[in-house]
Amino acid sequence: KERNQGNVIRGSEENRVKRDIKSIVLLTRLPLILYHDSIKHRNTETRKYTKNKNNLEKNKDRMLCSRSKTVFVLFSFLLVATGISIAEKEAASVEEEWGTSVKERFMAEEKGENSSLILAANRTKRKDPTENFNIYTGGWNISNTHYWTSVAYTAAPFFVIAGVWFVIFGLSLSLICLCYCCCARQPYGYSRVAYALSLILLISFTIAAIVGCVFLYTGQEKFHASTTDTLDYVVRQANFTAENLRNVSDYLNAAKKVDVQSIVLPGDVLSSIDNIQGKINSSATTLSVQTMENQDRIQDVLDNMRLALIIIAAVMLFLAFIGFLLSIFGLQCLVYTLVILGWILVTGTFVLCGLFLLLHNVVGDTCVAMDQWVQNPKAHTALDDILPCVDNATATETLSQTKLVTYQLVEIVDNFMNTIANKNFPPQARPLYYNQSGPLMPLLCNPFNADLSDHLCKPGEVHLNNATEVWKSYTCEYITTGTCSTPGRLTPNHYTQMAAAVNVSYGLYKYGPFLADLRGCNFVRSTFTDIERDHCPGLRRYTQWIYVGLVLVSTAVMLSLVFWVVYARERRHRVYTKDYNAMHSEAPRDKGPL
Repeated sequence: KERNQGNVIRGSEENRVKRDIKSIVLLTRLPLILYHDSIKHRNTETRKYTKNKNNLEKNKDRMLCSRSKTVFVLFSFLLVATGISIAEKEAASVEEEWGTSVKERFMAEEKGENSSLILAANRTKRKDPTENFNIYTGGWNISNTHYWTSVAYTAAPFFVIAGVWFVIFGLSLSLICLCYCCCARQPYGYSRVAYALSLILLISFTIAAIVGCVFLYTGQEKFHASTTDTLDYVVRQANFTAENLRNVSDYLNAAKKVDVQSIVLPGDVLSSIDNIQGKINSSATTLSVQTMENQDRIQDVLDNMRLALIIIAAVMLFLAFIGFLLSIFGLQCLVYTLVILGWILVTGTFVLCGLFLLLHNVVGDTCVAMDQWVQNPKAHTALDDILPCVDNATATETLSQTKLVTYQLVEIVDNFMNTIANKNFPPQARPLYYNQSGPLMPLLCNPFNADLSDHLCKPGEVHLNNATEVWKSYTCEYITTGTCSTPGRLTPNHYTQMAAAVNVSYGLYKYGPFLADLRGCNFVRSTFTDIERDHCPGLRRYTQWIYVGLVLVSTAVMLSLVFWVVYARERRHRVYTKDYNAMHSEAPRDKGPL
């Protein structure tokens, strides 16, 4: 019993000693545990602070980036809107001047009797950069360099937009590349609103670019067709005039060969015919050659312009569509490559906008100039470079010569009838006698008096247009050459000679109104009237289509470039955020100490 009690006491003492040892150990480790807990807590707080700070910095950077992109987009809108408003203001002022320029005309006297008409004087009052921005007052004149510089000044807003876009967007691309290479950061969270908005705007601007390309292609097709029709019409008119002049020359040449019973034109008339023939042929050649040269030169420009517009429309359409697809699929490297290409193309397209605004204004100036010239067709103007008038002195001399030759030929025919055909000679009066008999022949009506004034036909006279038909009934038949065997006043040989004289006279007389119009330059006036009435509205409308199409394509592709970058960035951040969230949602959670 005592032994058992001793074992119990000894066991309790051992347990007490063990507890004391544990207490001592715990007391010795307590400061170390507290120290480690404090260090762990401090590290946790530091990590939280650092994370919050990084998030704040990233959000700040993101806000700054978003603001900068928003500012850039707003700047692009403002840039385009400013250019379009300035261009529309210029166009409005041009249209206002157009209405007044038709009513007001300014004449400037030159040396001699000729006068020079200042065409489209009010409409062409524009600032000339080469003359210290003074107002250009020379009127429409495509041969004047100051006219072209003043018209080019109206397109200056688009040239400025092209330069500003090239510089600003180039600097922006350089800055983005620099930040991407030198300050690369991991992607962070994205905004669903920014992602959806960038996608919607990207789709909208892509559709706008496609519509602009269609508008541009349609406009250039119609403009090319309308311009080609106008040029063909001008060439047809010029060729028609030149052909008529050559016909007059041929009739005059035939008049020199007229011989009615050995009666021919006087020597002075033959000499004057030779002289006027040279002038007529020279005028016809000059008219046709100059018109054809103008047509070839203008047609070459139109063909090259058409090819350039087709290429621009196709390239812009391809660029907008491919850029949209690459942005959707997130091919960022290719997107940035297309952005650089589009940056250059948009600059060139804005320059083309300015050029076609210039062309639109020149077409309007030309139509107004034609309308004013129609009111003063005798004035010497720059329109002579498009369709020249025949020299007035040459036209007047040709008209007088044709009247004189016609009068002389009719006199030859009537003289033959009065002195030979309508006389009854005895057989001894050969060669005047050829057994002529029967009723007397009616005389040929001479359309001119001796002073070349108009002459009214007397009763019983036959006209030039039916004389040969009437005289057939007065032609005899003969068995022996030179002697009639049946009643008649003319032998077949005489009839042939007289018919030739009548045909030449009638041909020259028929071209009299044409030569009178040529002297007054009426054929050019008629041509310009038809162009101003039938062709000018289409030309102005289709040049405006091209100009509007280029503006729409340039603006849409320019803004598409911006949103390619924005959408590609938002898409990359969206993909990263989804992957990050998926990775952390699948990771096992840390368990606390037991």
